[in-house]
Formats: sequence, C-alpha cells, structure tokens
Amino acid sequence: MALELEGTLRQKLGVQSGTSARGQWAKQEFILEFPDGNFTAQACFTAWGQDKVAELDKYQVGDKIKVAFNLKAREYNGRWYNDLQIWRISPAGAAAPTAPAAPSSPAPAAPSFPAQTGNSAPAYEAPAPTLADMPGESETEDLPF
Repeated sequence: MALELEGTLRQKLGVQSGTSARGQWAKQEFILEFPDGNFTAQACFTAWGQDKVAELDKYQVGDKIKVAFNLKAREYNGRWYNDLQIWRISPAGAAAPTAPAAPSSPAPAAPSFPAQTGNSAPAYEAPAPTLADMPGESETEDLPF
C-alpha cells in the first residue's frame, strides 16, 4: 500500500547500520509532524538503505517535506508492530512525477458545490441530522445508545 503525507520534519534520529547475511545495511528514523483536523499529529518513519538515508540527509529539522511510504505491520512474540517505510522524499508542494496523459475524450464537467462560507469548513458538507432522522425507541432494544 503506497501513501503520501506532507508535514514538517521535527526530528532526525541517529543512523543505524550493520552487516547481515545479505551484506551492509543502514536505516534512519525521523519524526514527521502533520496536520490532523484541527490538531497536529506525529509519526515515526524509516528510511531504509544508504540511498534513502542520503536522501533524508538533504533535509533539515523544520523543513516542509512530502513523503511517499508503504505501511507494513509485523508480528513478534504475539505483539504487532507498524512500520512506515519511505520510498520517496521531496520538498512539500513539489509535484509528484506523473505519467503523461493519453489523449481521450473531453472530461465530464465537475459537479458544482455551494461556495465555501468560512476558512475552517470544507467546500461541501452534508446537512446535520435532525430529530426526524433519528430512529425511534424500541421496547426490544436494551442498549442505552
């Protein structure tokens, strides 16, 4: 699964390296702070391989970056661990490489939505539910919600 996320580079942890049966390896973890609704969140990403570690070295703490990564999980002794392995780092706002568009028929017109009325609201929101939308109470249901 390939995902992308933009944020601010908050911390770079030390480079770890060693030798395995397959040869030399290197990795470096870093913390990315990114917007999550009205708040910010942080995640720890891993740059695996000397080329990715060198690519991460181009950026300093405080830089706005965009990372493309794979989300993986593994089990060890009955516990599960998530791993966010990057495969590309670029400055935030930089256009990702795209495949050239093939000539085709004209694109359909985009749907129009009501204009945005404030800075915090999205361009279109579904109406809030009313009391008429709520299910009625049932004598057979014993759940309090």
